[in-house]
Amino acid sequence: MKATATRDSGYRHVVRVRSHDVSVDEPTETGGTDAGPSPQELLAASLASCTAVTMEMYATRKGWDIGGVEVACEYTPAERGCPTRFGIVVRLPDSLTDEQVERLRVIAAKCPVHRTLDGEVMFDERVERVSLAH
Repeated sequence: MKATATRDSGYRHVVRVRSHDVSVDEPTETGGTDAGPSPQELLAASLASCTAVTMEMYATRKGWDIGGVEVACEYTPAERGCPTRFGIVVRLPDSLTDEQVERLRVIAAKCPVHRTLDGEVMFDERVERVSLAH
């Protein structure tokens, strides 16, 4: 999986993922133009959407019609000496059985983004000097 961020103007960047472009920017209060979500908001969006898709895929495999699913994610970046905190609220139809809700709750915590954030992360970083188009 690959994403490439290219500066547009100010703090605004266009992020290319496969054939998709996503505008990313900072809010006006931090010097951006609010032309898109911030990188940290995209992290919360990744967790929320991955959780929802994982539950929906599981339900489809089980033959369950779970109707509308909503996942809300709030993200509090780590401060010195404190852990990063994610608050996740999963909203499911009240027509589901207790057993279905419990299975979906367990599956939600197994989505790939959740597992990545919960596990050990390593970075392989390098800087390349090149001529970039403006």
